[in-house]
Amino acid sequence: MAHSVWLHEITWPEIAEYLKTSDVAMVPIGATEQHGRHTPLLVDTAWASDVSEAVAKQEGVLVAPPMHYGWSPHHLGYPGGVTLRPETLTQVAIDIAESLISHGFRKIVFVNGNRVANLPPLQIAMAKLRFTTGAFVAIIDTHLIARREVCEASGNRRDGSHHAGNVETSFMLHAHPELVKMDQILSLPERPLGAFASNYPMDPPFDQNIAFVQPTAEEFFQKTGGQGTYSDPSGATAEIGKAVLDVTIARAADFIRQVKAMEVSCPRCPIPL
Repeated sequence: MAHSVWLHEITWPEIAEYLKTSDVAMVPIGATEQHGRHTPLLVDTAWASDVSEAVAKQEGVLVAPPMHYGWSPHHLGYPGGVTLRPETLTQVAIDIAESLISHGFRKIVFVNGNRVANLPPLQIAMAKLRFTTGAFVAIIDTHLIARREVCEASGNRRDGSHHAGNVETSFMLHAHPELVKMDQILSLPERPLGAFASNYPMDPPFDQNIAFVQPTAEEFFQKTGGQGTYSDPSGATAEIGKAVLDVTIARAADFIRQVKAMEVSCPRCPIPL
């Protein structure tokens, strides 16, 4: 294995050597969007890249450079947010994967750090790649791969990953404490459950009814009271963050081990030069 797990930090002969014995590539995809007054716009990319790097080191696989942009139009009410169009995100993911497949990678795992927002475009990319190339393509969502364990570790049975809330703030306190503004953490009341969950079905309990809607950037701004935080981050600790990150890495590594063991027939994949 090369001295680094990052594709962009090693040379092409090292990658060619890796491809003699392995064909797995992880592709971290995050976002640049606000996470309250207390955590930076990096949070979603940090989820994707931190989990990917840790799993890659543990499992001996390579990771493509992280992508800092996702589908975030509902966050444009706050300065600094950058969004791709969903069809752009789909096509960029396809382009990245097809490039890797052309060199002999046959197992591509997108690692999504932008919660469910990135999932529809990435699921379309995954399906198109599977049908057109035959390569194995999958998605690890860092908020769903260990959802039950994350809820247990955070003490939140309802959901462990509300935007800029307890878990995300704890994760940053553990992994990137220098970027957290402790004096800006606000205590927020618990939001009451509506009759129907709205646009993110991972937020409510599993037994709540769901009807999909899409808030505008203005509506999201109003919904979060102009703060950008969806639930109470005041109980966040680095200890919770470590527990959450550890179990997320563990479950993601379990999945990558399964992927490594797979035999993939890829008759439609291009033959590497």
